Amino acid sequence: MNIELSEIERAAERLRPIIHHTELDRSTTFSAMSGGQIYLKCENRQKTGSFKIRGASNKIASMTERGENRPVVASSAGNHAQGVAYAASRLGIPATIVMPKAAPIAKVQATEGYGAKVVLAGDCYDDAYACAKRICEEEGAAFLHPYNDPEVIAGQGTLGLEILEDLPYVDVIVVPAGGGGLLAGVAAAVKQLNPRVKVYGVQARGADAVAQSFREKKLVTTDSAATIADGIAVKAPGDITVELINRYADGVVTVSDTEIADAILLLIERAKQIVEPAGATPLAAVLNGRIDVKGKRVVCVMSGGNIDVSFVQSIIERGLVARHRRVKFIVTLLDRPGSLVQLLNIIAGAGANILTVQHDKLNAGLNPNETDVHIACEVGGEAHGRLIIDQLRSHGYAVELE
Repeated sequence: MNIELSEIERAAERLRPIIHHTELDRSTTFSAMSGGQIYLKCENRQKTGSFKIRGASNKIASMTERGENRPVVASSAGNHAQGVAYAASRLGIPATIVMPKAAPIAKVQATEGYGAKVVLAGDCYDDAYACAKRICEEEGAAFLHPYNDPEVIAGQGTLGLEILEDLPYVDVIVVPAGGGGLLAGVAAAVKQLNPRVKVYGVQARGADAVAQSFREKKLVTTDSAATIADGIAVKAPGDITVELINRYADGVVTVSDTEIADAILLLIERAKQIVEPAGATPLAAVLNGRIDVKGKRVVCVMSGGNIDVSFVQSIIERGLVARHRRVKFIVTLLDRPGSLVQLLNIIAGAGANILTVQHDKLNAGLNPNETDVHIACEVGGEAHGRLIIDQLRSHGYAVELE
């Protein structure tokens, strides 16, 4: 099937009074780092905190235009839930969102705050999905798929129209991909308006079903989806989205979780932007050379900013380690007075800032007179980190990096 440009343009008209036309911000820092002219499409500042409101709003608005004023149901513990909740409330349609019982309280409260009824069911997404389908049958409600729906895809494609409106001479657009709705919509919109523009998708390496589908030119599902980027951790992309991506996209690349964490940290430090892991994948791909951007005008779509506050610290930690701003290691010491002080004096003398020190006397490999000491230090870069380890080893300590 195809999504005609006229359908995406009609979606843009429907969405005009509902959503933000998010800014396109040129980054001098990321341009210098990559060799291209890098622009950030700030969809992390969209209503509900992500692009998902576009597809949900277009779907529900299309239904009401057809006189289908029945309730809607969705199963999600993430951005789709909040997008559907807001869109339904804005258009006066009752909405029920089914989430797994373990869904974070903050997401439950946010979804309820947008006006939806939240039902907690089961231990995983599959359980929530099954419950949502039952509710649809019992109540005659419409199920809103998060990505494999033409009207949802058309809504997501409006993001591509905004980019071309704000930067007509863009050369490359880089888009996160999970189920594929955003990539399919943006690629369909952009290629039908300006085939010269390259459109690439980015996936996490541990959840690469769309990348495999693009490579094989057919729908491919994976057995697992393991990544910190929960917003794109999808094992089964849509048959509609895969067909559109294979028709319109120029490629799909992957990045590691460490590269994603590094990009999140860079966005916080250099761009003052809070971006969820999925939304940081385009910048990660550009800065790690997955896409040729030298001398080109490039838009990185930051698809969302709904990152759990409790998760931010662990992401920052990974990013600091990846950028050699922090080093962690284990040293085995004789368990006697003064030995720890001697160790810490060597580290301090090498100019490192000691962040944490933790004793572990329960390691089965230790003799009763030894203890493992886990240490985390703030350092000035890779060379400084190596210097500290070399200093310790030169004093006879056995050091194991964590």
